[in-house]
Amino acid sequence: MGKQAEDVLREAETRKVRFIRLWFTDILGTLKSFSITVEELEDALAQGKWFDGSSIEGFARIFESDLIACPDPDTFRVLPWRSAEPGAVARMFCDIKTSEGDPYPGDPRWVLKQTLERAARLGYTYYVGPELEYFYFQNSDPTKKPQILDEGGYFDLTPLDAANDMRRDTVLVLEEMGIPVECSHHEVAPSQHEIDLRYAEALTMAERAMTHRLVVKEVALKYNVYATFMPKPLMGQNGSGMHVHQSLFQGDKNAFYDARDKYHLSRLAKHFIAGLLRHSREISAVVSQWVNSYKRLVPGYEAPVYISWARQNRSTLVRVPAHRPGKESSTRCEYRAPDPACNPYLAFSVMLAAGLAGVEGKYELPEPVEEDIFEMTEEERLKKGIHTLPGNLFEATQEMEKSELVRSALGDHVFEKFLANKRIEWDNYRTYVTDYELKKYLPIL
Repeated sequence: MGKQAEDVLREAETRKVRFIRLWFTDILGTLKSFSITVEELEDALAQGKWFDGSSIEGFARIFESDLIACPDPDTFRVLPWRSAEPGAVARMFCDIKTSEGDPYPGDPRWVLKQTLERAARLGYTYYVGPELEYFYFQNSDPTKKPQILDEGGYFDLTPLDAANDMRRDTVLVLEEMGIPVECSHHEVAPSQHEIDLRYAEALTMAERAMTHRLVVKEVALKYNVYATFMPKPLMGQNGSGMHVHQSLFQGDKNAFYDARDKYHLSRLAKHFIAGLLRHSREISAVVSQWVNSYKRLVPGYEAPVYISWARQNRSTLVRVPAHRPGKESSTRCEYRAPDPACNPYLAFSVMLAAGLAGVEGKYELPEPVEEDIFEMTEEERLKKGIHTLPGNLFEATQEMEKSELVRSALGDHVFEKFLANKRIEWDNYRTYVTDYELKKYLPIL
């Protein structure tokens, strides 16, 4: 059983909470918040709190701007970094509703709920486990080159891993907020790190991912360091991904597992993976939503550019981790295209929609590709039917624009607002004169 309003009021009194931050996201996945005092908490739980949505990206127009933030009691958590006197601060994620009390179609939380309800009608619960990578830098000045903290590499420990204490403190804060962590470690690139969250139902995980991003930044600030989830901040180094492990359950049973199959994958799992592959170009703009995302998605650097699947091959888009006897519940697929700067509500929604399309359409899964695709020639890849993800945000938005699957998963409102925002981002980017162009062309042209 989740928390009820009475449980929240009791905990707020016991923990001496003075302020409550009401959290929600815009369509880009930026965390939004406004605070109420504890005296307003009972009213907020009963009726929600009105706010002006006209300045929130992808939300209402000025003449229809009044919206209601309805806090979810089950998401009440005290913020560990704001628990000192004169009073603790807590947070709750909110459902956004219209002035008539209907779900607001621009609310990413509602978008994911709708897709999860579709899965539930088919008898499935969607579980995800993201691996969020990020960088620590000594500064966040956009006019200067990012200054790394260490020259460490994959799984390196002290003294190369200068951020060991920060990662430890971050994990402790996450666990204090009820967010289980599987592991944390130094990643491949200098000053790059990863904290993996234990798998959970997708709506819960979307909120854990949003909290994870804030906690990483809050802890870093206490060390006078800047943390970023920018997909590709360093040229010539690996970018940051958010590999998403996912599976469908029927009650307590993992519907992806089949003991008789040579890959230990059920037919449903194969259809689901086939759906992810077939619709991967369409969902790319949502799971890799920034201009910078496509600086990460280039051959090499362990980036999943090629649309294929495998068990051990990490150059493919989808990987199926090896089966462990006695751990049938852990059977899953890992989708490797998303990055940690995406909107997790929308990303989980389109990935689930793609997988369900494969299940309902009984898509056939091709044979796995265990060779290193990066070493293949273009002719060899085409012979095997291996295509690529979009090469930039413009190409990704063109794919998304003609996708009925993505429109259906996001709803007309978010679909159109998201595309409009991405077109503006691309136009701003393509007209910007970069330092590369000045260094390359100014001396010779």
